[in-house]
Amino acid sequence: SHGNKEVFSCRGILLAVQWFWDRGHKDITVFVPSWRKEQPRPDVLITDQHILRELEKKKIVVFTPSRRVGGKRVVCYDDRFIVRLAHESDGVVVSNDTYRDLQNERPEWKKFIEERLLMYSFVNDKY
Repeated sequence: SHGNKEVFSCRGILLAVQWFWDRGHKDITVFVPSWRKEQPRPDVLITDQHILRELEKKKIVVFTPSRRVGGKRVVCYDDRFIVRLAHESDGVVVSNDTYRDLQNERPEWKKFIEERLLMYSFVNDKY
């Protein structure tokens, strides 16, 4: 949301990570689809892509798998990665997604998502 739905803003990820880091949270994982590492196309803009590589080196960003089949990109359902890790590590999910489909998929995830989903917003560069 930092890129106003016009660009994928890697700086927004960094601002969010820094906000939690400054409050003493050190076990932070950000899931990003692996195709975000590719050269951006005019219809899929991305800014400050180098930030993703820096956060990956610090083991904060984890890229979810994707592959090409017949020239088309096939991506995994990364929401499952997010909810599973947070549930298994007794963490918090930071997202504006409500994960309704996953709430219905596993009963133990429903209560977890209801109680451990932290929604957010940006005001310019303020998280």
